[in-house]
Amino acid sequence: MSLDRDARERLVRALAGSVIAHADELTSLDQAIGDGDHGLNMKRGFEAVLAALPGLADKSLPDMLKAIGMTLVMKVGGASGPLVGTFFMELGKALPEQPSRSDLVVATEKAIEAVKARGRSEAGQKTLLDVLVPVHAVLAGGGDARAIAAEAAQAADRTTPMQAIRGRASFLGERSIGHMDPGSRSASLLIGAAVETLQFEVNS
Repeated sequence: MSLDRDARERLVRALAGSVIAHADELTSLDQAIGDGDHGLNMKRGFEAVLAALPGLADKSLPDMLKAIGMTLVMKVGGASGPLVGTFFMELGKALPEQPSRSDLVVATEKAIEAVKARGRSEAGQKTLLDVLVPVHAVLAGGGDARAIAAEAAQAADRTTPMQAIRGRASFLGERSIGHMDPGSRSASLLIGAAVETLQFEVNS
């Protein structure tokens, strides 16, 4: 997968645009089981990412991802900034400049492990890991862009009947059941935007 500068800029714009366009939805989801600020926080973070263009796209892919991660850690409040930012930073650390699909599989696994450690959580606890882990399985299994995007959306849906074990929603106990996890929804939006924009050049 070789992304030229224009492709890197398209990727950043797509990632940021997907979150910003759905900020109200993310806020609504978080009002049901959290602090109600997830949409606003994520929007603020990705507006800061957009503001860093065109400089971000001038960087190599690994450095660009690390810079996005650092920006999110600094600008996004709550638990989401450190978790999503950690994912981007670790992905950037683990990827070579022109990654193959197998490179992306390995790097994504490392990034997921870092998110688990940072959040002291596992899949099945109604967090963004409930999207990241199954999507990684589809990627590792050779799934194409459509399969990856579909799994991301379906995985977010599957958090609805779960009871939250980690995060602010866990304070609600059984009352967290019946609501989609906002972190999972934002993860699914980012993954969907990425694969649609790249049309999976990782097939190379």
